[in-house]
Order: sequence, then structure tokens, then C-alpha cells
Amino acid sequence: MKYASIKKCDVANGVGVRVSLFVSGCRHHCPGCFNSEAWDFDFGNQFTEKEIEDIVEALRPDFIRGLSLLGGEPLEIENQKGLLPLLRKVKEVYGNSKDIWCYSGFLFDDEILGNMYDNDVTKELLSYVDIIVDGKFDMKLKNPGLKFRGSSNQRIIDVRKSMETGKIEIWEGLQVV
Repeated sequence: MKYASIKKCDVANGVGVRVSLFVSGCRHHCPGCFNSEAWDFDFGNQFTEKEIEDIVEALRPDFIRGLSLLGGEPLEIENQKGLLPLLRKVKEVYGNSKDIWCYSGFLFDDEILGNMYDNDVTKELLSYVDIIVDGKFDMKLKNPGLKFRGSSNQRIIDVRKSMETGKIEIWEGLQVV
């Protein structure tokens, strides 16, 4: 897997100060995408054990709330395989003290749970993710006033609650942010 960038102090892509990893590779090609250079799976640098260790270390300070995965598309199967060692390590070191957000153009209910969830890699990866911001960016529904998403069709989903109840559970924190 390749990655476009790592931001060690990001306040735009989830609650609080975060470490954000922008992976390379996306087949959605949403018009108006803010990171279209990362559509190419060969864009950027190779994601190695060194980057995993750097991210784990960057998460260490108490003021860092968690990790955000963006792209490109983190849930392209090629990227899932590359992200899994990172998420395993983050959970091993920090348990639930750091949350994990994932931004995906795939719809959580229809595509992720509906088509991708048969895959053991997807199942394990989702077991580590707390919040998914789902849905393709839609330029016609763009709204700069929205928190943590670019267009009004995108949802901020509490993954754990949704898996427990069997229905989409919109993240409650959105009302208090």
C-alpha cells in the first residue's frame, strides 16, 4: 500500500486533535474531490513498518484523541490489507483510549456490510473502527458548514452501536460538537 500523507496534528477530520493517514488509491473518482491526486494507487510513498511505528508514536501524547483514515479510499481492499497491521498495533498499544475514524465513499449498510463484510480482512478492520463517515462526496450537496464531512449525503456512523443494533446508528457526538 502507498500513502499520500500523514498529518500528526489534524483538527479537521474527527473530534479533537488527531493523527490522520491519507492512503493512496480510490476508484470512486468523485467530482470535486479535495484529494484527487490520491486516486492513483501508485501515488506517494510506500507504507511500511516505519510509518506504523511513527503513527503509533505520534498518537502517544494525551492531547491526541485518535487516528483518522482518509484517502484515497481506505476501504479499497488493497488498502484494507495495508491498514490492518496499523490498526492492530494501535489497538494493542492504546486499547480504546484512542478512537479510530474512517472516511469512506462506500455506503456502510449497502456496500460495506452488504458486499464487503464476507471478507475476513474487512471484518477485522471494522472491529477496530469506531466511526465511519460514509458516502461519496457529492458536489451538488457540498456544504462547508457541515462538521467532519463535505456533502450532506455523507453520514457519521457509530460503527459499534450499528453492529450491536443491526441498523445504522448516527453518531450521537454530532449534536454536542
